[in-house]
Amino acid sequence: MIKTGYAAWVEEFEAEKERRAALGDPDWRGGAHLAPEIVRSIQKFQVGEDGDGSALLGKAVRAGDPVYAEAARLFIAEEQNHARMLALLLAAGGAGTLDGHWSDAAFVRVRRLLGLRVELLVLMIAEVVALAYYRALRDGAADPLVSEVAGRILADERRHVPFHCLRLREGLARLPRPARRAVTAGWRGLLSCAGLLVAVDHGAALRSLGVSRRAFVAEVVRSSAPMAVAMADGPAAGPAAVPAAV
Repeated sequence: MIKTGYAAWVEEFEAEKERRAALGDPDWRGGAHLAPEIVRSIQKFQVGEDGDGSALLGKAVRAGDPVYAEAARLFIAEEQNHARMLALLLAAGGAGTLDGHWSDAAFVRVRRLLGLRVELLVLMIAEVVALAYYRALRDGAADPLVSEVAGRILADERRHVPFHCLRLREGLARLPRPARRAVTAGWRGLLSCAGLLVAVDHGAALRSLGVSRRAFVAEVVRSSAPMAVAMADGPAAGPAAVPAAV
């Protein structure tokens, strides 16, 4: 029987977990050549991926849908795996991780202000920025281990987008269409600001990857358009419903 809704997402996350276990980790033994600007950049993103997800999971549980809560738990596990791989990549390049970073602390504080919808809207800002970042890292890194790790994370992030869009579409459905569009327009505005901040903060790394700050911000803004539509007006999204722009 074909599963739909969050049951399909639970099945998708479980299948990916099994596929990941069968594939195994990248080969860390050969080490990685990481330029200083790439080290600093990856360290900051590693902090952002590294968290227990307790606030998000608690809100998901309180939302009253145990199937969605299970899907959220599996999503959080994938994010924690990203943090683990980035830490091992840094170690392969002879670098350590950071204890924290101001940008991640700011995102976390904002995400925890209100309920699940606000948490997911802010989380989606981080996810969309991550799509552009990991694509740049995958395609622009000279080191094959860096490209492999970035490619694995990018594939996961592309699947996360429609998962969050589905929940946000449901959460915004009670609002009139003009209000929904106002929310997503505001979200895109905040996303543009976040993309600009990341482009400035990671400018040296982006340049070494062959991506200008302007191009990075433009990619973030461009890719957000179909996501805003999916959140405000789109149909229910399943695991295969990745917006074309991402």
